[in-house]
Amino acid sequence: MVVGNGEIGAQTAAAVADAAFVIRFNECRSYEASPGRTDVVAVCNTGRPGKAMLASEAWREHPAVREAAAIWSVRDPQKFAELRAPLAVSHPELDDFCDDYTSQFNAFCADVGKMHVVVDKVIHEAVDGALAAYHPAPYVVPSSGMIVIAEVMNRFPEATIDLAGFGHAGWEWHPFAAERQLVDSYVAAGRVTRLPASASLSSSQGA
Repeated sequence: MVVGNGEIGAQTAAAVADAAFVIRFNECRSYEASPGRTDVVAVCNTGRPGKAMLASEAWREHPAVREAAAIWSVRDPQKFAELRAPLAVSHPELDDFCDDYTSQFNAFCADVGKMHVVVDKVIHEAVDGALAAYHPAPYVVPSSGMIVIAEVMNRFPEATIDLAGFGHAGWEWHPFAAERQLVDSYVAAGRVTRLPASASLSSSQGA
């Protein structure tokens, strides 16, 4: 179960509670709507989000973070080091976007007895390649949600993968329209299932 930070209704919250393996994101904003099991917290380990989480005692003490057995850093430091120079030209306002906090997340995990996984850049690059088929507008990087979906499909190829709380909306420099189409293709192929945001929505509208 990959749980984004979008809308989650009671029926989907119950499915999250029953899932065998639950992944949440960053500040775990999904937790209030679907409290309970958390096995992995996937984090943006570069830029302002990474810096803010590490500096936040509230994040460190969040029940989902405390329960999780692992932290997944979704941004390979090598990949983001490669992005720094071109982004300085194309998006100079993102001057801290590639600042890397992977070692600090590693230290946090070592201190509290969690596994730390860094998602390899080959996943990021495979997602870029898959998104190209949907002709996305210029973007900076895929969203963390898209990277984690790809990592889960790669890491657990035989698993049943459910998605909850995916609105495919947010930061302007993620290719959300193309990501929605890519996930739709995974749904059509039977690789993943979308859970509805609420009882009134069909499964195709729920994320």
